[in-house]
Amino acid sequence: MVRRVAFATLGCKVNQSETEAMKELFRERGYQVVRFNQPADVYVINTCTVTSVADRKSRQLVRRASRLAPDATVAVIGCWPQVATDKVKELPEVDVIIGTGERSLVVDLVEEAARTKKRVQHVTPVLRKAQFEELPLDYSTHTRAFLKIEDGCNQFCTYCIIPYARGTVRSRSPEKVVAAAEQLAAKGYKEIVLTGIHLGLYGSDFSPKSDLTVVLKLLEDVPGLERIRISSLDPAEVTPELLELVAGSSKICPHLHIPLQSGSTKILQRMRRPYTAEEYLKLVKRIRQAIPDIGLTTDVIVGFPGETEEDFADTIEVVKIAGFSRLHVFPYSPRTGTLAAEFPDQVETKVKEERSHRLISLGHDLALAFHRRYLGQQLNVLVETERHKGQLVGYSGNYIRVHFSGDDCLMNQIVPVTALKAAEDHVYGQLQQEFPAERRNSS
Repeated sequence: MVRRVAFATLGCKVNQSETEAMKELFRERGYQVVRFNQPADVYVINTCTVTSVADRKSRQLVRRASRLAPDATVAVIGCWPQVATDKVKELPEVDVIIGTGERSLVVDLVEEAARTKKRVQHVTPVLRKAQFEELPLDYSTHTRAFLKIEDGCNQFCTYCIIPYARGTVRSRSPEKVVAAAEQLAAKGYKEIVLTGIHLGLYGSDFSPKSDLTVVLKLLEDVPGLERIRISSLDPAEVTPELLELVAGSSKICPHLHIPLQSGSTKILQRMRRPYTAEEYLKLVKRIRQAIPDIGLTTDVIVGFPGETEEDFADTIEVVKIAGFSRLHVFPYSPRTGTLAAEFPDQVETKVKEERSHRLISLGHDLALAFHRRYLGQQLNVLVETERHKGQLVGYSGNYIRVHFSGDDCLMNQIVPVTALKAAEDHVYGQLQQEFPAERRNSS
């Protein structure tokens, strides 16, 4: 009888990438991957611990798995058990506890727990990890492939638990990154998304040191690969060399995600972010001069300890000037073990919620304005999903979500679409008639 395994993933694109790799590990052992809401023999919950909400969702998923299949083996993996092992151990439904550095052992540990009927725990000190953990590639789903090339963070911002959950920077060798990209391209993937916990520090742990531009130049030469997307960079890591490379590349997407976190220099200093609001805006200006059609997305934390209404007004102003194409807003969540959790001037929950709503509303306005800029213009869209019969969805290079009518034979192709109507979260367009018939009919 084929054993079934179900996965639930919380958090970032790195977690998503690691979940796909773990699915492949189970498939290699003969397991069938099923949806999380279906009965299964094994439930794997890949957790996030950036906020207290993420912790709560992890607990809920554990209980949900236990209700779906009371005799199943439940494994809790990742950032939450790495920093809060004792909290996870309090959940009687959990059979396997694994941290952030032992995902390659997941099948062995799950099978050990199922065989012995005893809880298995494998959480090692993450700050001692010196090597990048190699995991298999997954080819079963998606048209964009997430390729993890870096893990860990050296920055230790005062609000962030991630360095304690992930350890310090560990980079995948350029040779292995290129080999993985070649395999993905050979399988038909048109776009890869380079991911990492602190991607901009890629190569800083090498001797001699390297950087992201080196591996990007190597990836440009991978046959069959049409798009390379950079997932997230801190402001100091957007160097003139990187901008020149992106501006002159036919493959690297004109899209950068650069966390702002706050538009108040006072708050940025309290966060231990190594830039001022003025420096951030100067960077945005340089980026737009180099790449006029850039899609610029960001993260902002609202209600950080000590944030006054004046500080929040500064954030609103910086966000308006920057003109982001997409805005991710996070109410500040105290994390035990971080410096900011002990700051005395915590902001009330209702104030954080009110400020979050105001900033989200501004983000919607900015997204709509960005989308309207492209009405009547051609967007080259990688077709990824079919919302309804004949209604396709994909993303442009500068990360505009595009809906249009077309045949499902266009799936996983990059097609020219004219933008006709703008909404806050997408553009509706029309497939250009001159798109070659032989490509329309190819699979």
